[in-house]
Amino acid sequence: MPRDEARRWLSEAKWDYETALILYKHSRWNAACFYAHQAAEKAVKALLYSINEAPWGHSIRVLLQHYFELTGEKAPRRQELLTHARELDRHYIPARYPNAHPPGTTPHEAYDEEAAKRALRAAKIIIQYVEERLEEESEDTERA
Repeated sequence: MPRDEARRWLSEAKWDYETALILYKHSRWNAACFYAHQAAEKAVKALLYSINEAPWGHSIRVLLQHYFELTGEKAPRRQELLTHARELDRHYIPARYPNAHPPGTTPHEAYDEEAAKRALRAAKIIIQYVEERLEEESEDTERA
């Protein structure tokens, strides 16, 4: 059951990442950043579901930190992953809401291509990490 739920969440994470790429190609920088956040959030939630943990919240950094604490994992890239998570967390509200910006500025005006590139890169790295971990967990289960 946990593995099936993890796969379901990872599938949706990949779908959201593809959506972020489509938005990027159409210069929808703020929306691309938000969907990059969504993709990484769902990927990390897949990790938590894989260990039978019901994730809660939207902070990718907090979710990832929780996973590391629960598993005791000392990922060699742990700090890098948390840095990417922190980068993506910055987009959860400002990418969508005008009142997260100075008066007269909207999210679509505040975001640029460089921000979207960084968000897509961060999401891709987190998703790849999750895919690797889930594959390793699957192999461990098959050996047991």
